[in-house]
Amino acid sequence: MKTTLQLRVNGISHSLTIDPDTPLLYVLRNQLQLNGPKYGCGLQQCGACMVLLDGKAHPSCMIAVDVVKNQEITTLEGISSGNTLHPLQQAFIDEQAAQCGYCVNGMLVSAVSVLKESPHPDEKTIREGLERVLCRCGTQARFLRAIKRVIR
Repeated sequence: MKTTLQLRVNGISHSLTIDPDTPLLYVLRNQLQLNGPKYGCGLQQCGACMVLLDGKAHPSCMIAVDVVKNQEITTLEGISSGNTLHPLQQAFIDEQAAQCGYCVNGMLVSAVSVLKESPHPDEKTIREGLERVLCRCGTQARFLRAIKRVIR
């Protein structure tokens, strides 16, 4: 049964008529055309679908849109400021921290979350913040260098 929900995504309010049980990821990609979060496993195990909910990283593939209707949702597209990249996005480019691209959304969103909680985290804190994101091509070392570049 469809209902009208208000969602605040990347600072913009949206009124959507949808089934309240629809996974947030599907709403972001299909209704709002935001392609930063990716469909990976569909089981909240890979991190490709990561978004910020009130500033904290969460997978979006299994969470019902009704559950997050009162939260500020931020996707990869929302972490930059206009045409200016977020410092982490620029650091990922500078460190060439992406190969296959499967995990980049999750790594960036999770890194933003880590830095919101701890502006100067140690390596252990960074690794713990990224552990929910599966990287298959092995560029974790570059991700770590990029994050450390930002916190210097």
